[in-house]
Amino acid sequence: MAKQPPKTSMELTPHQIVYRPLVTEKGVHKATRQNRYAFQVSPLATKTQIKDAIEELFNVKVVAVATQNRKGKTRRYRAKLGVTDAWKKAIVKLGGEYKIDFF
Repeated sequence: MAKQPPKTSMELTPHQIVYRPLVTEKGVHKATRQNRYAFQVSPLATKTQIKDAIEELFNVKVVAVATQNRKGKTRRYRAKLGVTDAWKKAIVKLGGEYKIDFF
């Protein structure tokens, strides 16, 4: 089982919750067809915090939020094995008339 981040009562600002958008082929396809956008977010953030942060940062209306805890991958560094950091992914569905333009 993956290691869970510690629960905290610390209040996060929107810029501390949303790290970056994930612009990939699959993500662009979902954005154009289903109006869903993917972001890398803080592992401490909840779905309601993510929804509020996206609405405040991009001035859009969020309909649904789905989250995934992504496990770190094993990588080789010279003669040793290492593990990349685990991270949290949020897929946000927007209302029909709203769009986010990253380019």
